[in-house]
Amino acid sequence: MDIIVTIIVGFIVGVIAKFLMPGKDGGGFILTTILGVAGAFVGSFIASALGMGGAVGWIGSVLGAMLILFVLRLDRKG
Repeated sequence: MDIIVTIIVGFIVGVIAKFLMPGKDGGGFILTTILGVAGAFVGSFIASALGMGGAVGWIGSVLGAMLILFVLRLDRKG
């Protein structure tokens, strides 16, 4: 059941990140979900590096996903 919740939350986070950073991004359901799940990991890593603990909420997850999306867009242009 945890995997299903992770997939649903990851998809929601990925959709929010793509909505807040409009642009031409490929990928469907699977890539959006991976973006959201990876964003949660990045957000947790940054929070723990700043001494704020390992767990982040929705905002940290979305910010992590937006950071990944920003880096991917930079990589595509270069």
